[in-house]
Amino acid sequence: MWIDTHCHLDAPEFSNSLASIVSAAKEKNVQAILLPAVKAVDFPQVKKLAAQYGNEIPGLVYTLGIHPLYTNQAHEEDIPYLEEQIIQSLSDPRFVGIGEVGLDYFVEGLDPHKQESFFHAQLDLAQKYHLPVILHVRRSQDAILKALRRRKIAGGIAHAFNGSFQQAEQFIELGFKLGFGGAATYERALQIRRLLIELPLDTIVTETDSPDIPPAWLREEGIKFNEPAFVSRIAKELAAIRGINDVEFASAVWRNAMQALPRWSVLSADNPHLTLAS
Repeated sequence: MWIDTHCHLDAPEFSNSLASIVSAAKEKNVQAILLPAVKAVDFPQVKKLAAQYGNEIPGLVYTLGIHPLYTNQAHEEDIPYLEEQIIQSLSDPRFVGIGEVGLDYFVEGLDPHKQESFFHAQLDLAQKYHLPVILHVRRSQDAILKALRRRKIAGGIAHAFNGSFQQAEQFIELGFKLGFGGAATYERALQIRRLLIELPLDTIVTETDSPDIPPAWLREEGIKFNEPAFVSRIAKELAAIRGINDVEFASAVWRNAMQALPRWSVLSADNPHLTLAS
């Protein structure tokens, strides 16, 4: 079984073909997908998709949060609305945490102060409700680590990690797993591959970030968007880079994801189709 710990099924790129996207993932034995929200207006849709396609992908779960790239569009009232949605979702076994949240110091035109305000407010909610977080850490690792150290956060996943080995160790010490996906399939991605090889196996999870971060072969094969079905091939390439067999790698990354997001583990344990993999 394969697991995609970061997949935007609600993206507009998938709107006309979502059923076939989910079906293709199922055919590739992708049994668990995490769908992180990025905007407050999308919270109901994210929850709806998790419920709608949960029969196809038994480990389909979601998180709620406001992505740093969307903070310029966000409003102050989005934070109390997020808290309301968190409270309502605590009884939903498919709700597993806060995300996608973080800081992005790469994209121009984003208000850094507004980014930080929303990020800190969402970390406060994660601490208040003892929930793990899905982190966006593009060129912002040190600032995010500083914010995490000010609170007691229940771990989570640093998505699409591309920091230094020392920064990776600090995230791991704070209880986070590190997400690896299509970026590592490029031969020129030396730093990401070095991390993939040198980090302890119990700190790594697999992801696609669909429809983004396409693996190296996508353009060669004329495929327009990344999708969750591709996590199986991505994971096999990651295992090869790491130098271990597919079965060992698949088992490890599944176990790591369940540790990072304990509510996901509970859903897995309650589902007879997933218990063997967990």
